[in-house]
Amino acid sequence: MDWILWFTKFENTKPLALVIFFAVFCGVVFYLYGNKNRSEKLESYKNIPLQDDDN
Repeated sequence: MDWILWFTKFENTKPLALVIFFAVFCGVVFYLYGNKNRSEKLESYKNIPLQDDDN
C-alpha cells in the first residue's frame, strides 16, 4: 500500500501528470495526422473561418 502514498506527494504526481498529458497529446496528434485521408480533410477545413457566407 506504500505505492498509493507515493501519489499523495505533489513532487511525485507533477512529473507523472506531465508524462500522461504528453502521451495523450502525442496520441491525439498521431490520430489526427496519421491517416492521409483524415489529414487532407483537416487541411481543407483550415480556411472555413475566412470564407464568406453566400446568404
